[in-house]
Amino acid sequence: MYLNCHSYHSLRYGTIPLDKLIEEAVSYGVKAMALTDINTVTGIYDFIKACIEKEIKPLVGMEFRCSHEFRYIGLAQNAEGLAEMNRFLTNHNFSGEKLPLTAPEFKSVFVIYTLENAPKVLRENEFIGIRPEEVSRLFTSEHKDKISKMVVLQSVTFRNKKEFNLHKILRAIDTNIILSKLTEADYCRTSEKMLPVESLLPFYEKYPEIIINTEKIINSCNFEYDFSTPKNKKFFTTSRQEDLKMLTDLAMKGLKRRYGNENLEAKKRIEKELKVIDELEFSGYFLITWDIVRYSNSQGFMHIGRGSGANSIIAYCLGITDICPLELDLYFERFLNLNRKSPPDFDIDWSWKERNIILEYIFDKYGRDHVAFCGTNVEFKHRSIFREVGKVFGLPKEELDMLAKNPMALQETNSIVQLVQYYSLMMNKYPNQRSMHACGIIISEEPITNYTPLEMPPKGFPIVLFDMHIAEEIGFEKFDILSQRGIGHIDDSVKLIEKNRGIKVDIRDTSISKDEAVCNVHLAQGKTIGCFYIESPAMRGLLRRLNCDNYRILVAASSIIRPGVAQSGMMKEYIFRHNNPDQFQYFHEVFKEHLGETYGIMVYQEDVIKIAQHYGGVPAADGDILRRAMSGKGRSKEALQKVKDNFFASCAQKGHPEGLSQEIYRQIESFAGFSFCKAHSASYAVESYQSLYLKINYPVEFMTAVINNQGGFYRTEVYVHEARMSGATILNPCVNKSEYQTTVYGNDIYLGFMHLQGLESKIANLIESDREKNGDFLSLEDFINRIPIGIESIKILIFIDAFRFTGKTKNQLLVIASLLLNNFKPENRSLMLLQEPVKEYKLPTLDRSVFEDAFDEIELLSFPVSCTVFDLLQTKYRGDVMAKDLVSHHKKQVRMLAYLIARKQVPTKKGNMYFGTWIDHEGSYFDTAHFPDSLAQHPFQGGGCYLLLGNVEVDYHFPTITILKMAKMPFIPDPRYMDAKDQFKTQRLIKEDVSPTHREPYPQGHEINLPRHRMKF
Repeated sequence: MYLNCHSYHSLRYGTIPLDKLIEEAVSYGVKAMALTDINTVTGIYDFIKACIEKEIKPLVGMEFRCSHEFRYIGLAQNAEGLAEMNRFLTNHNFSGEKLPLTAPEFKSVFVIYTLENAPKVLRENEFIGIRPEEVSRLFTSEHKDKISKMVVLQSVTFRNKKEFNLHKILRAIDTNIILSKLTEADYCRTSEKMLPVESLLPFYEKYPEIIINTEKIINSCNFEYDFSTPKNKKFFTTSRQEDLKMLTDLAMKGLKRRYGNENLEAKKRIEKELKVIDELEFSGYFLITWDIVRYSNSQGFMHIGRGSGANSIIAYCLGITDICPLELDLYFERFLNLNRKSPPDFDIDWSWKERNIILEYIFDKYGRDHVAFCGTNVEFKHRSIFREVGKVFGLPKEELDMLAKNPMALQETNSIVQLVQYYSLMMNKYPNQRSMHACGIIISEEPITNYTPLEMPPKGFPIVLFDMHIAEEIGFEKFDILSQRGIGHIDDSVKLIEKNRGIKVDIRDTSISKDEAVCNVHLAQGKTIGCFYIESPAMRGLLRRLNCDNYRILVAASSIIRPGVAQSGMMKEYIFRHNNPDQFQYFHEVFKEHLGETYGIMVYQEDVIKIAQHYGGVPAADGDILRRAMSGKGRSKEALQKVKDNFFASCAQKGHPEGLSQEIYRQIESFAGFSFCKAHSASYAVESYQSLYLKINYPVEFMTAVINNQGGFYRTEVYVHEARMSGATILNPCVNKSEYQTTVYGNDIYLGFMHLQGLESKIANLIESDREKNGDFLSLEDFINRIPIGIESIKILIFIDAFRFTGKTKNQLLVIASLLLNNFKPENRSLMLLQEPVKEYKLPTLDRSVFEDAFDEIELLSFPVSCTVFDLLQTKYRGDVMAKDLVSHHKKQVRMLAYLIARKQVPTKKGNMYFGTWIDHEGSYFDTAHFPDSLAQHPFQGGGCYLLLGNVEVDYHFPTITILKMAKMPFIPDPRYMDAKDQFKTQRLIKEDVSPTHREPYPQGHEINLPRHRMKF
């Protein structure tokens, strides 16, 4: 009887989670019900599964609304009916046209109108829904004639009074008004809840035909879905056999290229993988991925294949990845095995500049009716809910800020705030709006609208209305097409090196960047600013603690830096064992043999499979089930228990002491959810090494590329500093040399116009294009004649010294610009064949301080170029110790003067602490720790230079200063201002990088529950 039920997937309308909706139906004895969320099918697949489990007949459809106004309900009679509705809604989503008042002529869809909006003439498949409270109106003659076309309409939107209130709050959020402004038209009727069937039917006892019609619809709707079969594009060629043949041929060609003709181990591995791939019918998936990479290579693009797909030797031979699984002992079962029914995926990165070209190729190649991005639900969560709910209760901005910033324990306790808190917690993690998955796309065999309507977000690629988890459940293997700035750094560097030096670097040859002596020295010293993944303070500190001087250690470092591993204490234990290899024992010979590379610690996800297989004796595929279940990805507790029982039984059969097996299982349980895929770490390490290779050998071009890709972990100023330290001469923008992006000529780096605050990008691009077309600018007058620019933009260029080629001072140029633009007529702006001679003005000589340029630069770039920040300090003191000498000051107190680069907030049991990153007067980096008691007396006061006093602690080659006292040092007065109150305001423009973290403090040594000695049993 329930043909119109809403879940919370009816965004900012429905209040009932799907599982609760079905629980409600079970409790009321409902035997059939329809999920008809508003303009979406997001929940229907989970709904179908859950209903079948509870022996309820599921009906699926949609409630069509336009700008909050109800139009009609559609119920799918079968799969074709759902496809019809999906296509209908998709067309309107794409065109932006309003949904029509009457439904189109569906062939396999029942349409239900309300009494208020039903058309005069109904088609055979169209009905009028009658609410229980409307039955009394059927006595009238105008309705009597239509009883044969009427059905029961008991809509469901909420479960109780509190959820009705929540519904109204959601409607207020959706319409962006306060609760008191809502009208009855904005929210549902108070009757829209589920009733026991025996309570509902009596309303219609005088009109049995209405009940019969309703039952007919229920009996006629037979939408079934096969969850077991893949829905992706089936074949790359024309058949499964042809796909396998093509994949085999490509793999063998790649085998020859990667390994030569004599590597029997590689050939055996390929044959093993091909067998599994064919059995699971994934040949087409591999070939489509190969095809995308092939196109990328044809365009000269660089890509990085990473993730668990790099565990496959076939992916390596096809050029999808650059990680040799034999070299790193990577298990194919981590990626694909016969017990793993969930789809695999390849994570492939491109430069952020080139990703859209790859996407366009995929959409064009496989058809826009068959390709779409996965969707994702943006949820109501964290403290932002308090702001949303508080707004509809009419709270002022100041109170909203307090609610959003403070934990509940510190919030006000008045009645309004209590209501805000109550309803905020009710709607926590409810879907708020749909968005596009960052990278996951699906390629469907059938038109995607057979499964879902599509939406077209501003980025221009369609999205499905379900997320990646539902996509996996219903049979789609997504392709992860990602972008990252690290590849842009590498790719642009290679292009700049060829342009600037005439040298072609084959950066795809990973051998040049995996074991180079000079690179290894810099790696061990943490000199990695600008390099992908290894430039953060925490990572540079880890590299130094490990004295990381080779690729294999870097692979491990890339994994143990991950929050889960570090949080479990395994990072500290790994550092200890790496530096003290004679101060621990392996639990068992299996750990020494298979985890010797990581000192018996399960650093990678594959390690769980190794121990399960080689210690426990269970198959590698079962080991992967164990890993997935423990990492939260396993959906079946029964499957986990079965594998666990099998593990202990197998251990006993192999004669292992039960106590040892229990301890090892405990470790597996502890580490499986925290660890990182080794292939993923290896892929990251290759890219990190490629970055480092370019940084060491071609630092000027590399740092220019980093700046142009808008940096990484740090702000632009840090990369400019790094370029200067690498031997580059940093120059301010120049109208005759600079482009929108930063450019390099030899060792001269000209900052790009993009860095000038206040200069419009269209002006910057016009300067570049006009210069290419008409040659260099000859003078300020020539520039103004050719570029449509106002006095404010001219001032920006003058103050940054972009007209220095004229030989005139900034003050003289400002006078000329004012004289020219005050009498300038835009219609006279054109490039004349015969320019009039530049009029020479007699200009006064105006004295200018050498520091004025630096303060101009701080205002326009946020950092000085013509001098360092240290040169602007009032004090001439530069510290007692330099960063390079800190290692020799262990346990000593030092006083230093330093410039703040970045600080990271970390919670502790006593309050928030910070880790700081600084540079000294010589330009070298060092790190500090600031505990809550020190910060209470000596807090950070924004960007700038500080005098620091602290104690040095050297932790495995890495020095950190624990700060006791610090004070921010004042700049000299800004000479551009006469008024004393303005002379120090420019200093406040100096920036710092601040990053918070919500992680718990890392455990101390005594808190790490991992024995270092062999256990006795």
